[in-house]
Amino acid sequence: MKGLGFIGAGNMAEAMVRGILAAKLLPPGKLFVLDVRPGRTKELRKRFGVSVSPALPDLVRDSETIVFAVKPQTIPEVLRKMAGSAGRGKLFISIAAGIKTRVFLDALGKGSSVVRAMPNTPAQVGMGSTGLFFAAGVKEDQKARTRKIFSSFGTVAEFAREELLDVVTALSGSGPAYAFLFIEALADGAVRSGMGREEAILLAASTVEGAARMVRESGRHPGQLKDMVTSPGGTTAAGIAALERGAFRGAVMDAVFAAWQRCRELSS
Repeated sequence: MKGLGFIGAGNMAEAMVRGILAAKLLPPGKLFVLDVRPGRTKELRKRFGVSVSPALPDLVRDSETIVFAVKPQTIPEVLRKMAGSAGRGKLFISIAAGIKTRVFLDALGKGSSVVRAMPNTPAQVGMGSTGLFFAAGVKEDQKARTRKIFSSFGTVAEFAREELLDVVTALSGSGPAYAFLFIEALADGAVRSGMGREEAILLAASTVEGAARMVRESGRHPGQLKDMVTSPGGTTAAGIAALERGAFRGAVMDAVFAAWQRCRELSS
């Protein structure tokens, strides 16, 4: 893999840099970062040894793969600045939520290869979840390169229909916030029952992490795993009954659906 450039150097770009370097896909000097905040790029250079591009044309010239890691509302301005840049033959990856690939294809012109990706914040600890959509024209070697990049910091799922990336945004993009809220609520319940706050948060977080790993590694349906924990007339059955009275499952489904609707509004 040749040079890889990041337009934008926020938390997600940093998570990607960390994963790429940990997987030894590229040496630090072949990672190029550009951000409107000079202090931020200097911080990443000091932390990881990456190269700082002085301007957008320099980053495009030095990079075989270019990641748009800026906020969605700034994408049109960045694309305007890229007009006339040497984009032919390069791979462009967008992690901007809600921005369709046609926006990039129209701006970057014929011969450009565009991938839309939706990673999430657990990428910062090497446990990200990323949805990928490859626009028409992306070559097989570019697809393989994209998979390697995002697999370096977590799980990757590919989708043949671009509109499903909005569902990815609502599920795994927003999902960590739902999980944090659940962990906080679990801990609050334990504190209410007399446990100290520090111990409650520790046990709540490790419980959710362990349960998630059981789903992934056992291959069993979550409902089956739930039934394994739920003894007739036991404590878990009482707790689940309380959750069902509070419409827990319905509330979670509504949260994902509401986030999906909002994502569609923003991308229309």
